Amino acid sequence: MKAIINGKIVTPNGIIEDMALIYDEKIQGIVDLDQISDEEVIDAEGKYVLPGLVDMHIHGYLGEDASDGEEDGIRKMAKGVAANGVTSWLPTTMTVSYEALEKAFAAIRNVMAESKKDDFEGAEIMGINAEGPFINAAKKGAQAGEHIRTCDPEFIDKYSDLIKVFTVAPEVKGNMRAIREIKKAHPEMLISMGHTSATFEQAEKAVRAGVRHVTHLFNAQTPLAHRDPGVVGCALCESRVSAELIADMFHVNKALFKVVADAKKDKLVLITDCTRAGGLTDGEYTLGGQPIFVKGVECRLADGTIAGSVLKLNEAVRNMHNSYRRMPLHKVVKMASLNPAKAIGIDKTKGSIEVGKDADFCFADDQINISRTILRGRTIYEA
Repeated sequence: MKAIINGKIVTPNGIIEDMALIYDEKIQGIVDLDQISDEEVIDAEGKYVLPGLVDMHIHGYLGEDASDGEEDGIRKMAKGVAANGVTSWLPTTMTVSYEALEKAFAAIRNVMAESKKDDFEGAEIMGINAEGPFINAAKKGAQAGEHIRTCDPEFIDKYSDLIKVFTVAPEVKGNMRAIREIKKAHPEMLISMGHTSATFEQAEKAVRAGVRHVTHLFNAQTPLAHRDPGVVGCALCESRVSAELIADMFHVNKALFKVVADAKKDKLVLITDCTRAGGLTDGEYTLGGQPIFVKGVECRLADGTIAGSVLKLNEAVRNMHNSYRRMPLHKVVKMASLNPAKAIGIDKTKGSIEVGKDADFCFADDQINISRTILRGRTIYEA
């Protein structure tokens, strides 16, 4: 048994100080300091003790990409994101060929099994986020148009044990029917609309069919207008739908952070949408087989199209907190922990500091810089 002391413990309902967090592989309780006896004591040195962060949309990191289908690359990503406070994540594939997807899925499946073991050096893989290929070519963004397909229930069914969430453009012919079929066969799977030209009415119809999520809100979808609310309008006013936000202050102006946070509340999910350039220097990289050019926080194709990010999830928390100072930190942290855990159905064991859940934590200073990450009671990163 271990005890964390001198930490500001961030729970779903507030921040607890001057108490000890007791855990082994699971969280055992938050107790008075005088109740510590034989536990191994870890001093948080006044830092915040956050729940382990959950990144449900990340393509790459440190030169690697989930779509490459390389097991060593997936392992490197898992170890890398742990330094950002991430304890649970979904390697996210793109619009590539079925052959490339199947290779990627096989590699992720193998490393996912490894990540459940106590000797794994990195964040735990909870499944796959398939962002494509069932999208609209008109809103493909940085995705490869030649590999776009109509939504395929048979393919989803084949990998239903792996896929936690997939993106679909509901307005494309045949896709609405596929949404209904998949939702009926796999009610636990999160169906997200994204890379879509859907009207507000089509988006609402998609929600009735089973869509419960929106991929990177505002980006690669119909915008909000007062006479045509689009996908963004549907996302903001539909309480059944959770929505992702890339809070790097480039994809979405920070002035909108408060608007989205107030509208979506516990349905807002901070993501990174990070590419293989994450954690590296400016320069030229690839995304889904296409060259991308990175300068500062901007990732673009040669034609200027935005192409993912280099955002870290702890930075997303910092950016949201700094942009919306009236929102308490514990509510911002939920956007990168409990909210995504709920969205992908892992909140019984992940996403918050509550008794009985996995002992997944990270230590952060006032600027949300991470100094230690703990997964199931075991330190997987220490600065």
